[in-house]
Amino acid sequence: MPLADTLLRLAEPPAIFDARWSEDILGEMSRTLVRRFAKTPANARYRVAAMRKFFPHALVCGYEPLVSQMGNHPKDRHVLAAALTCKTDYLVTFNLRDFPAMAGDHTAVVGPSAYLKTLWKLDRSAIDVRLREQAAAIGFGVEELLDRLAQSIPAFVELLRSRD
Repeated sequence: MPLADTLLRLAEPPAIFDARWSEDILGEMSRTLVRRFAKTPANARYRVAAMRKFFPHALVCGYEPLVSQMGNHPKDRHVLAAALTCKTDYLVTFNLRDFPAMAGDHTAVVGPSAYLKTLWKLDRSAIDVRLREQAAAIGFGVEELLDRLAQSIPAFVELLRSRD
């Protein structure tokens, strides 16, 4: 959950990147919050509603005709189709094995650590500010937040810690 919070904070104005998702992705995320992370259905609905409210331009539409043409794992074809439809530079996922490394002419498939490293190279100070804000918002020190993030994105946290 701290990683999702970090990414969403980086997509808030002034955004470091443009977040994009589809109705199918929001539905899958909601089910995952309940099944895997033991969130209540009400908590999952709240997260989806907040994402829609704060990122009204993030919703990708019109990708459905492409789904059947995707050559990746069938359960993830909707994700790849949405990424290609909005011509995103990066498709960010932990599930790299179900996607080709390059999803299209301009869409690279990367893990969250690699993506955050790319963003950090573009705007280190903004990421530092957002991480401090995130830590303060949840009542943590930055080091405690980094400890939690290290569970899912250790390479990125190692980069942050190595620069000191």
